Amino acid sequence: MNHAQTIRGAVTGVRSGLALGSLLLVVISVSGCVSYRVPGGPANFRAMGITEEILEEQTDVSISRRLERKPLASFPVTVAVVRVQDRNYSSYTSGSYGRGNYRIVTTRDVESDEAFDRIAALPMIRTLAPLSRLVVAEELNTELELREAAATVQAGMLLIYTFDTTFGVEEAIVPLSIITLGLFPDDEARVTTTVSAVLIDTRNGYVYGLTEATSHQTQLANNWTSQAAIDQSRRRAEQEAFDKLIEGIETLWMGVIQTYGPSLSVEAEG
Repeated sequence: MNHAQTIRGAVTGVRSGLALGSLLLVVISVSGCVSYRVPGGPANFRAMGITEEILEEQTDVSISRRLERKPLASFPVTVAVVRVQDRNYSSYTSGSYGRGNYRIVTTRDVESDEAFDRIAALPMIRTLAPLSRLVVAEELNTELELREAAATVQAGMLLIYTFDTTFGVEEAIVPLSIITLGLFPDDEARVTTTVSAVLIDTRNGYVYGLTEATSHQTQLANNWTSQAAIDQSRRRAEQEAFDKLIEGIETLWMGVIQTYGPSLSVEAEG
């Protein structure tokens, strides 16, 4: 069987989304068959009750209750931070915890300490408080369980983020196959990651804002000769997307303190 055709048929269309169950990505190397299982999809913010529902899906009473939510956090504030993914998430390089509608990821494999230091250095943030299995309930269905954990660590706000990663292959280097007489794969593997974050009030779930960032990584598909190689591509894309997300969080935060926080000029004079 043609090497490039095998890769194209195995990898194209595999998506790390919200689908239930495990998805299998099969990459054929010159020496044999290598399988790779995508870690899992992003957590569903809507299923967790974080994002606003479409008007047609809500009664007037439920909409009214959401609109009545007001920000309650006081500044400076401790911000709890947690990564969530779908219920079936499993990765080679990170651990996860919980059962229900989603899981929390307890090991940082793509997030750098420098990225979190940038968040912690923002004005009016007292400290960051990562959430772990020590304070998070095992049964996870809505954002309430995370807000309860945030309250346990005395955090007035909660920053939740999740990754959505997709894989694909396209024939991108046609002249290369001509030069090499078809002996060299001419397929280009693509990894696309979007990381989304939402900042909410610990006390009542008020949504201060959302932000997201996307990264695209490409390489020749013949480099995907092992599960580890494919997973490295995923982690590179997710790390780049997370680094971009920090800029969005910084912009979001400055808008939050401008709208809800004390005057920075007054604070500086004091």
